[in-house]
Amino acid sequence: MGKPFEGMLVADFSHVLSGPYTTMMLADMGARVIKIERPAVGDDSRQFGPFKDGVSMYFQTVNRGKESVALDLKDEGDREVAMNIVRRADVLVENFRPGTMAKLGLGYEDVHELNKRLIYASISGFGQEGSMSKLPAYDALVQAMSGFMSVTGEPDGPPIKAGPSIADMLTGVYAYAAITTALYQRSVTGQGTHIDVSMFDCMVSFLESDVVSNKVLKKNPSRIGNRHPSISPFDTFKCADDYIVICAGTDQLFGKACGVMGLDKLAEDAEMQTNQDRVINFQKLTDAFNGALGCDTAKSWYARFVEAGVPVGLVNDIEEALKLPAVKERNMLLQAGPYTLPGNPMRFSTIKVNEQVGQAPELGEQSESIKQEFSE
Repeated sequence: MGKPFEGMLVADFSHVLSGPYTTMMLADMGARVIKIERPAVGDDSRQFGPFKDGVSMYFQTVNRGKESVALDLKDEGDREVAMNIVRRADVLVENFRPGTMAKLGLGYEDVHELNKRLIYASISGFGQEGSMSKLPAYDALVQAMSGFMSVTGEPDGPPIKAGPSIADMLTGVYAYAAITTALYQRSVTGQGTHIDVSMFDCMVSFLESDVVSNKVLKKNPSRIGNRHPSISPFDTFKCADDYIVICAGTDQLFGKACGVMGLDKLAEDAEMQTNQDRVINFQKLTDAFNGALGCDTAKSWYARFVEAGVPVGLVNDIEEALKLPAVKERNMLLQAGPYTLPGNPMRFSTIKVNEQVGQAPELGEQSESIKQEFSE
């Protein structure tokens, strides 16, 4: 069986990360993605490191399996090629500042008249409308403004951003979900639609219980390190050589964890009998766990907890994580030409993913053939 989006055409006007991540997933599922780039310059991320033999690995990571055409959208001939691509496209993705596409004559209202079946996805920092819509947006900025950084980090430390560009990539996932939803709707109605996904909205939706704490409980959440605000023990603990994560939120699992560490008295402590008790007295619990764990290595403790059935995890670095058997068993590294890239995590019983993936194109690599194909 082929991939579900084979035969589907995507006009990719996006750049850097959020939009390209969306269109990469569409390409992974068989769509033909034509990346429309500026002549001579291309996508800004072509200049972002790390580099391998002068090639941006940042760009390679989210642009695999696509085609590239270099078009000057202010040139009449190139603009006509772009319009012809849009006329035939099933999906258009763009992540310019709101209003930019309209200035180029490529806004939703412009192209909807040309292609009423088009799914037009606009990705932005703060949405297509509203008082904040014109503000510039980058991943760290949105992590900060959404409140995400205010609850990330140690209580006595500064606000911390997540390591990966989570605001960009999460928005890319939401945009992909919105596009697939719209494609299903189109299969019923025959009509396209305009999708508006903002990075800020996505991060607010991802705040989990912090929004409820503020709006319902009238408490403003703050940084609490790695521990969980509602479950204990659910934290990072210090062994003799490294850290380990223990998630033993039920009474039974807490008892097992204490048994592994020889903390029978802690398990019987009146202040540790329920999860809520342990949340309230988390510092006492943390001190006891760290005291016991400090006598042996993280790997040694990991083996003991696993044997006892206690949820536990080592704090791996990237190299250690990529050596875990699940990476190979679930085909989470793929080859795109000479480059090893992170694979697509979606699995289907009838669809093969992470196979036969082409590397990201050079700037304008398919310009000649695409211009010829879409000249009329």
